[in-house]
Amino acid sequence: MSTTLVLLALVGFAAQLVDGSLGMAYGVTSTTLLLAIGANPAAASASVHLAEIGTTLVSGFSHWRFGNVDWKVVLKIGVPGAIGAFAGATVLSSLSTEVARPVMSVILLALGAYILLRFTFRSLPKVNTQRRLGLPFLAPVGLVGGFLDATGGGGWGPVGTPALLASGRIEPRKVIGSIDTSEFLVSIAASVGFFIGLGAAGFDMAWVLALLVGGMIAAPIAAWLVRLLPPRLLGSLVGGIIVFTNVRTLMLSADGTGGLLTWWVLGGVAIVWAGCVWVSARAVLRDRREKRASSLVADGPLSVPERDPAV
Repeated sequence: MSTTLVLLALVGFAAQLVDGSLGMAYGVTSTTLLLAIGANPAAASASVHLAEIGTTLVSGFSHWRFGNVDWKVVLKIGVPGAIGAFAGATVLSSLSTEVARPVMSVILLALGAYILLRFTFRSLPKVNTQRRLGLPFLAPVGLVGGFLDATGGGGWGPVGTPALLASGRIEPRKVIGSIDTSEFLVSIAASVGFFIGLGAAGFDMAWVLALLVGGMIAAPIAAWLVRLLPPRLLGSLVGGIIVFTNVRTLMLSADGTGGLLTWWVLGGVAIVWAGCVWVSARAVLRDRREKRASSLVADGPLSVPERDPAV
């Protein structure tokens, strides 16, 4: 048991490091692991969300200290997100384990595939901060993201971060900081919904504590790293992990034995994943070369002093 808790703390650390740098994947990554070790889907999501109350609080404070938060966006997306999360927790609490496990795996697989494809094949849009994000745009994103976050054990970042990035109206670092900070409200609402639906027994406090400790250590580091790490490469790596793990869960649920077909499918997923990471790595290197070349052009050629004709 102690080994499992240490592993969960390391997962909490890694998941928060990714989430704080990429704006997504803490809940998806943590819940995926809990399902992989046989956790009840509702208990897994409930425990992850309770741990996220602490990790998002520390993450939000850290992002605020580094100037990565737009508080107007936090409120406009966070409150609708909390409403959606409470509804999603209520729905998941009412499902049986047999029904909930494949449903959650399908949701996590879809979110993981979205993360993988989004960050492998699309670069970040140019930002126009003159156009502000309003409630008509942010409220629906919050409602959908909050509902998926509770029912799938993750989804706030995969829904909210790409939507805000695609709008081109807010800097990428402020997208990540605002999404991470608003997730505090979503986590509280989801935890309340799970408590009403499952009772205190629905939370595994050992899991919560392990995830919380790891996540709280990683949160300030991630807020600092958000300026340094290439999001495309990180997104491809994390998305691939989520896709691989949930495909494995669904295949084992289908045949229960892990036969030859399962290994062929997982091998195919691993090859596609490796290809996506390769594409992302090449894109990152290409972007860096282009920026370096643009910088040299902007600086202009070195000037040669004119020769004095009298000499």
